[in-house]
Amino acid sequence: MKLDLTIYQDKLDRAIQRARERKFIIPTMAQQKDPSLIPQDIKDRLKNIGLWDLHPLNLFRITWHNEPVDFGGGFGGLNFIEFPTVFTGVDARIVGLVGKWFPTGVHKVGAAYGCMVPFLVTGQFDPTTQKAVWPSTGNFCRGGAFDTALLGGQAVSILPEGMSQERFDWLREIGSEVIATPGTESNVKEIFDKCWELRASGEDLVIFNQFEEYGNYLWHYQVTGNAFVQLAHQLLGPKDNITAFTSATGSAGTIAAGDRLKQEFPGMKIIASEASQCPTMLYNGFGSHIIEGIGDKHVPWIHNVKNTDFITDIDDVAVARLARLFQKEEGQEHLIEEGVDPALVKKLGLMGFSSIANILSAMKFSKFHELNERDIVFTVLTDSMELYQSRIAEMDEEFGPYKRDFAIADNARYLKGQATGDMVELGYWDRKRIHNLKYYTWVEQQGKTYEEIQAQWYDPDFWLEIQSQQDEIDALIEEFNHKAQVQLD
Repeated sequence: MKLDLTIYQDKLDRAIQRARERKFIIPTMAQQKDPSLIPQDIKDRLKNIGLWDLHPLNLFRITWHNEPVDFGGGFGGLNFIEFPTVFTGVDARIVGLVGKWFPTGVHKVGAAYGCMVPFLVTGQFDPTTQKAVWPSTGNFCRGGAFDTALLGGQAVSILPEGMSQERFDWLREIGSEVIATPGTESNVKEIFDKCWELRASGEDLVIFNQFEEYGNYLWHYQVTGNAFVQLAHQLLGPKDNITAFTSATGSAGTIAAGDRLKQEFPGMKIIASEASQCPTMLYNGFGSHIIEGIGDKHVPWIHNVKNTDFITDIDDVAVARLARLFQKEEGQEHLIEEGVDPALVKKLGLMGFSSIANILSAMKFSKFHELNERDIVFTVLTDSMELYQSRIAEMDEEFGPYKRDFAIADNARYLKGQATGDMVELGYWDRKRIHNLKYYTWVEQQGKTYEEIQAQWYDPDFWLEIQSQQDEIDALIEEFNHKAQVQLD
């Protein structure tokens, strides 16, 4: 089942008028993949715009190619960090794309774009009359609220009450309505329940559910996936291998980049990661955890499970302890004493909680398979510690000041001592077991069909058809922009 691109002309006309009024030009996915396609006039204007500014032209900064500056940046190479053996304790080359340099400081603004834009350019979403609802565990609704504000629309952000304070503060600052649902990161069903309540309220709204919208999958497949393909060809030596791609599943948008990578490098493996405290994929389990950025107790509808090769579960205690190690002066000094390059230590703040989990997943996989210096393992640094300072303060209050002894212990136990337990290589029936978990959430609770869940597994063209829709959507974007005829000041 491909993205529905049915045109609703009346609402589309109003959306076009709103774009004209707000000077809202939509970038194509082709431009997000290759910013050299962006008109020079727009690039020149961006020189006077901050990365987080609520300015419509910042839509063109929804790309992995942003210059890593807070104001006036242009476009260039990919922002990435390669983590050496002296840091990870493994021989494999672990490389992460950096998400901080997106507008809002998180790569999820791209997923929000991927969900909203197909609705906008077909008239399925009218920002002049309809609220945009963004169910999330934090970062997706940041991106959605940002995109909605650029259109002058009303955003409704739904996220668990236990998420970091920074998330709530920023959403309210940009004018989003905020609904806090019970629980923490793993309480996704409560978010879905609130969506059904809103549907029944009679309000005119559109729910952009990242866990089920194929636009999320498509954006990451095309934009994030092709960024990794480009990076692979940049880093590969004559004897090197692209061995694996690892990603916490969250909404299962980011892991779609693995589908694109595997098409380019068929021998590589895709590793899905989750919290050990909520081992849904690993053990059909449940629980609660603090790794913000990944949601659990269900398998997202848009997760192409049949293409996933490995599951790794990460202890949220390890993530929290390493966050302090990387942030605190005593921790940084210890890492430098251990031989880590001070330049890398300065960059560790580019990793938020889920980013740290992704690095640990890459390390576990590398240890399990005894990878060497010829193996490259890719992952994503989704956001930065800028969004988790309240968590650091909470840990300081609970455990007291961070000391050198803590740094030594955390580095030895949680970084260098990362073990290979709580992980499994998936065979056919393992994959099908995980895929079948979708039934209870999506068919029984969320209204999906038996036919579609079967097609996801048995139809060899199912995911390929979604992957192929970029050109069709880009054509609709270009037509939308042409009709809007936006005149920049």
